[in-house]
Amino acid sequence: MKRDVGIFGATMMGLGSILGTGIFVSIGVAAGVAGPAVLLAIAIAALVAIANGLSSAQLAANHPLSGGTYEYGYRWLHPRLGFTAGWMFLCAKSASAATAALGFAGYALNTLGGDTSRWIVPLAVGMVLVLTLLVLTGIRRSNQANIVIVAATLLSLVAFVIAGLPIAMGAGISHWRPFFISNVTNGNSSIAGLLEACALMFVAYTGYGRIATLGEEIHDPKRSIPIAIIITLALSMVCYGSVGFVAIGSSGAETLSAATQRQAAPLEVIARGFSLPAIAPLVAIGAVTAMLGVLLNLILGLSRVAYAMGRRGDLPAGLARVSPSASTPYVSVLCVGGIIAGLTLIGNVKTTWSFSAFTVLIYYAITNLAATRLSSDERLYPRFIPWIGLVACVFLAFWVEPLIWMIGLALIAIGLVWQQMSSRFV
Repeated sequence: MKRDVGIFGATMMGLGSILGTGIFVSIGVAAGVAGPAVLLAIAIAALVAIANGLSSAQLAANHPLSGGTYEYGYRWLHPRLGFTAGWMFLCAKSASAATAALGFAGYALNTLGGDTSRWIVPLAVGMVLVLTLLVLTGIRRSNQANIVIVAATLLSLVAFVIAGLPIAMGAGISHWRPFFISNVTNGNSSIAGLLEACALMFVAYTGYGRIATLGEEIHDPKRSIPIAIIITLALSMVCYGSVGFVAIGSSGAETLSAATQRQAAPLEVIARGFSLPAIAPLVAIGAVTAMLGVLLNLILGLSRVAYAMGRRGDLPAGLARVSPSASTPYVSVLCVGGIIAGLTLIGNVKTTWSFSAFTVLIYYAITNLAATRLSSDERLYPRFIPWIGLVACVFLAFWVEPLIWMIGLALIAIGLVWQQMSSRFV
């Protein structure tokens, strides 16, 4: 495949994956679990993401192949751990991509005043097909489209923060008390709620992994990938913290959580209370573009992991076919697009975010474990960083709902059985 992506393009791809479902939805979901302490969860999740990002960066710099942690697990750990990482990535992000498609359709129909109950699934499926065709044209056009999408999203978020900051500052501390809450519904303590919120918010930062999965298409990967990941995380932390502060400070955690449950666009609901009437539709447009960015980048990342797994034989070998004209793994792209469209048809995204939290935390636990095996010559950062990331990921993974992590463990077992059976016929 061709190396058509530089530092700027890689950074924008990371931001395109991060500034989507997470910032427009997950802050509201986490606020319902932890209350105003979601701001602390944003900060803690960011610290965990930094450790994971640095681990991913030094692994990708030393082994710049498509596939991310799937490849790192094979090289530095064990084939079963490598397979588990790839399998978890495919399971988690396929569901996340379907969620992003449905989110796009919901935001778009809300903005245009369309019938959400009737048209949300057809519109979501249609957009999956359109972006799948775009990815088939090659990484260069996909990268250009992503830059436009991220620019529109950032503009809407900056407008939201600027318009809402005076209101948040003027409200004082009324919306921040009590800072820690207990969830009466499920019996969780305030600490349990904070830790669950940390797990939910961590997922929001993990889009930087898309940079590592494109290792074979980035210029000078040993230098470019670490720089792009660090810049992506720094910008996204500032963005999440600012948006969270304004959303809660201006309206309160309960209002934000209720808007997430009742409306398709919680930040748009908050923005309606601002003095500038143009902010709400601008936020809605930004949400639409953000979902497009997430969906585009997930199709890219998923197809590259499927390509890598097909190349090694963990999945059917046909997935490793590359188009000579567009230099893209077209079979993987088509299969990924079909799977996402199929999941979108189901339309059940109630537990998707929590499921993504568990599976992604397992994925990055393997990333950090692989980084602990780097030699002194390969290591770019202190040895303790991946150990911090590993412990944090394993710890947070089991603070999601028990049913979610039990399903996740069952899927790991199913994947390993598949790998064992398929290896007998190779």
